[in-house]
Amino acid sequence: MTCWRRLHEWMQAGVWQSIHEAILRRLREYDQIAWHRACIDAASVPSPRGGEHTGRNPTDRGKLGCKHHILVDQRGLPLVAQISGAQVHDSRLLTPIVKAISAIKGLSGRARKRPGKLHADRAYASRAHRAWLRRQGIAARIAKYGVESRERLGRWRWVVERTLGWLHRFRRLRIRYERRADIHQAFLLLAYSLICWRYVERYC
Repeated sequence: MTCWRRLHEWMQAGVWQSIHEAILRRLREYDQIAWHRACIDAASVPSPRGGEHTGRNPTDRGKLGCKHHILVDQRGLPLVAQISGAQVHDSRLLTPIVKAISAIKGLSGRARKRPGKLHADRAYASRAHRAWLRRQGIAARIAKYGVESRERLGRWRWVVERTLGWLHRFRRLRIRYERRADIHQAFLLLAYSLICWRYVERYC
């Protein structure tokens, strides 16, 4: 119980988010965040015990599940990750996730927090999203039904699917057993901080 209490207290204090931002700042000092393009996607995981931010998964015979929404840079470096119920449509998290990108310092000039382009699949396709991204100064590269082929856009979007695969190698994320959303979010933050640290070891 002490471990769970500490995990909750550190989550409330923003410790995990601060760790992630510190790692991103180190990467930016070496100019290793590829801001030119970013990708967003989501994946569902089973949540047999239910709890906060879980719901009936329409793609898994209505079983309880949780969805991981992530945004990565051009190379697959995770910048933001949030959770929702499995029944929540991917598109509803686009705006909150883009807003949640931290302003990262590390180079001369203003801190950077906006990618040049945002790639997404057809689940995010809407005029409202494209208009909002334009107002933020972000070029929308969202697939359109019956227009862009999967092969054409897949050359950029595969990195986010790879990062989701990396996240789900962590046993705590492959199946969600925590009923409390803050505890599961803490594990998610810790996991993508570890992924970012691998980039630090390789490029810094």
